[in-house]
Amino acid sequence: MCRSTPAESANSSGDTPGLRSDIGARRRSPGISWVLMNVPEELRYSAEHEWIRTDGAQITVGITDYAQDALGDIVFIQVPEVGALLEAGSMMGEIESTKSVSEIYAPIAGTVTEVNTNLEDSPEMLNSDPYGEGWIVVMEPATPSDLDGLLDQTEYRALTEE
Repeated sequence: MCRSTPAESANSSGDTPGLRSDIGARRRSPGISWVLMNVPEELRYSAEHEWIRTDGAQITVGITDYAQDALGDIVFIQVPEVGALLEAGSMMGEIESTKSVSEIYAPIAGTVTEVNTNLEDSPEMLNSDPYGEGWIVVMEPATPSDLDGLLDQTEYRALTEE
């Protein structure tokens, strides 16, 4: 979910409101206290701010608390179709917020087995419950060992605090 385009133009000071063109370059979001940022220990993370929960042979993917805070109020999400074959790092959807439109990337290669259709009518669940009701897709990994290349809690915290 790294690349974003601001929904608004630059303000009089020349700063672009909302996200920069690369959410990964914006390390500190002013709305989150780094002590309180929710980064569950049991999850894995991508550098593009997606979280991954393993459940047997499948994984569930969503956006992190950091990402939803950086995006602001989410108003729309586009998700892939069930059955879509995704390559690691390929775009799997878009999120539109009051600040920007951001792409969502597949953290690993795999097949989409389920999408959260509740997000169609309630995309704000990505803000209110990013690690619960705000999940985006369930995937069957092409190579389960690819999960080993993702970030753990400590590594993800370090990424967002740089």
